[in-house]
Amino acid sequence: MRPYFFPLLLLICHFSCSSKSQETPVTDQMLIDADKTPGSWLTYGLNYSETRFSELNQITDQNAKDLGLAWYFEMGAERGVEATPLVNNGIMYVTGPWSVLYALDARTGERLWEYDPQVPKEYGGKACCDVVNRGAAIYQDKVYVASLDGRLIALNAKDGSKVWETLTVDQSIPYTITGAPRVIKGKVIIGNGGAEFGVRGYITAYDAETGKQVWRFYSVPGNLELPFESKAIEEASKTWTGKYWEAGGGGTMWDAMAYDPDLNLMYVGTGNGSPWNRRHRSPEGGDNLFLSSIVALNPDDGEYVWHYQTTPGDNWDYTATQHLILADLPINGLERKVIMQAPKNGFFYVIDRTNGEFISGEPFVPINWASHIDYATGRPVENPSAAYNDIPYEAVPGPNGAHNWHPMAFNPQTGLVYIPAQNMSFFMIHDPKYKFNDPSETMAIAAGDWNTGSMLVSGEREYPNFGKLLAWDPIKQEKIWEVEHFAPANGGVLTTAGNLVFQGTSDGRFVAYNAKSGEKLWENPTGTGIIAAPMTYELDGVQYITIAAGWGGSTGLGSTFSETQTTGKI
Repeated sequence: MRPYFFPLLLLICHFSCSSKSQETPVTDQMLIDADKTPGSWLTYGLNYSETRFSELNQITDQNAKDLGLAWYFEMGAERGVEATPLVNNGIMYVTGPWSVLYALDARTGERLWEYDPQVPKEYGGKACCDVVNRGAAIYQDKVYVASLDGRLIALNAKDGSKVWETLTVDQSIPYTITGAPRVIKGKVIIGNGGAEFGVRGYITAYDAETGKQVWRFYSVPGNLELPFESKAIEEASKTWTGKYWEAGGGGTMWDAMAYDPDLNLMYVGTGNGSPWNRRHRSPEGGDNLFLSSIVALNPDDGEYVWHYQTTPGDNWDYTATQHLILADLPINGLERKVIMQAPKNGFFYVIDRTNGEFISGEPFVPINWASHIDYATGRPVENPSAAYNDIPYEAVPGPNGAHNWHPMAFNPQTGLVYIPAQNMSFFMIHDPKYKFNDPSETMAIAAGDWNTGSMLVSGEREYPNFGKLLAWDPIKQEKIWEVEHFAPANGGVLTTAGNLVFQGTSDGRFVAYNAKSGEKLWENPTGTGIIAAPMTYELDGVQYITIAAGWGGSTGLGSTFSETQTTGKI
């Protein structure tokens, strides 16, 4: 069994630290112009395009070897860490397990205040993939955090006092929240998770000042005996069959969001079906919209604008909730406004973000559930045996995906996307005895062991596990370089104008690479696995690189614990 560690917040700088910053509320314009103030990190992906590319260049490929520890903050928790810290006015806001929010002095690591939403510990049983939280949002004079048990909470950014709290879910149903909120045009936007336990996905916008609900968009249709919430959901219902709503349907929107202020469109990735097995979920077939899709919404009212479905009729837990990145790319001689995604299913997608038109999509890792994407229709061409009807099928990627929640990054100077890629194949077979009796039975498959498939087959698996950092050209749709890792599920990525890529690894190393070549320039052991994503900021003319460290998540703690608690230290 894997040991687990007290998570650390590690901060590394190139020079020394001093003095205070002037207090500045975070405005709508500041969020739009986030790239123009690279000294701060104001939203989860750095900017509305979620590029995780910083224009800071004091730390470069020439001096990265001289990086050293400035300070660390020990959270004192005993579970996994997945958060990206935010920095504004010299204050760092970072979340830990159980949705606890910490405000730290970004120069020294001194704790300024801490807010614990007091999530009931029994609620952890509703979380498929540990009691993690990926971060907060800041706007005006408030900081916002969503709790595991489905509350959205606004706090005074200066002292941590609670301003308002609203319940975003029905807590009698196994909804959870692990994702970071986003703020768009004065509205705090948050989704939820729980598709593994039989829920219906939706995303909601709340007034940032009062906490009142402004709009809600459902990703899948509900009970056909009730009125449809929108015309889009009425149309989506035509792609479902059977009494799908009895098991929720799924489609939870638990992570990825992005926003284009010029088009006034926000984008959200939707999740897997509930149950996984589509023969039980929608027995007469159908694409099951809007499962496993990128959906464009009007952020003013939540109205549907367009969608692109990455995995029609999802059958393998192939969520499209993975990181979304917006960019303008020259494609076939034309400048295209695109949205890019490397979802669980193993294809790298380039989609026109103005209208949802498919531009290109190619496998970025080996896959076997589909042979290719038909460029005329934008639909994958499925391998017939991948339906796992009568014999065990080794799904590649498995339900952990070719890329999971770990954020990727796009560097406009190199033109490359940096992807934390992985493979953990999984054996699946149709379960003819499945009935939705309780929320613990929503897969509808007779599943093999996550590591060996020993419940279904004997001998070696055909597709070995791997983890790698992959540099991908989104225009040519080809690999430029890759770095092999010790194990799958390595950390999220940061890239900078210093020709650098930073990533933490599951075996506890924090590493800097040359963004053009992949050459390793520097690494430092942390004493604990790292799956969160790094970020960077500047104070008093000094650039810092920061990462939250602590092993956990669906492939970390899961349901396996060691009785020995170890504290990792630098």
